[in-house]
Amino acid sequence: RVRPKSSSSLPEQTPAASMAKPRLLLCLLVAAAALLLVASAKKSGDVSALQIGVKYKPESCSISAHKGDRVKVHYRGTLTDGTVFDSSFERGDPIEFELGTGQVIKGWDQGILGMCIGEKRKLKIPSKLGYGDQGSPPTIPGGATLIFDTELVAVNGEPSSKSEEDDADL
Repeated sequence: RVRPKSSSSLPEQTPAASMAKPRLLLCLLVAAAALLLVASAKKSGDVSALQIGVKYKPESCSISAHKGDRVKVHYRGTLTDGTVFDSSFERGDPIEFELGTGQVIKGWDQGILGMCIGEKRKLKIPSKLGYGDQGSPPTIPGGATLIFDTELVAVNGEPSSKSEEDDADL
């Protein structure tokens, strides 16, 4: 007669000990996935907060943009892969809107504040301050970080002094 091996020869594992390895493995997988997401987000140029880069600022700034001002802005909008989705420069027609009142995306309402007439800024706008998870089909996918090259052309109908000098020569 063959007897089954005694279970006493095998080390006894408690339920907690038997779950430790799978839990550790799960934790490592979650950590690796999180690192991969962070790395891919940084690699693709996505941002989590509004980034404002001043590319040009006039020597004198007699007029700057404040909440409630009517502003005219030239812009070129791109996705992080460089795809241009809209540009007023090519059309020769800057956008005009009332600043800080929700007529444009939040990233613009925040990123244009304090600009001087003639100033140029690069705005990197996270999805939450742009078009969010829904995007703006077909040109802007959901969750997209937006990059805008902007130039403040006028505030409350006042153009830059350079434009005024050009007009005076006519």
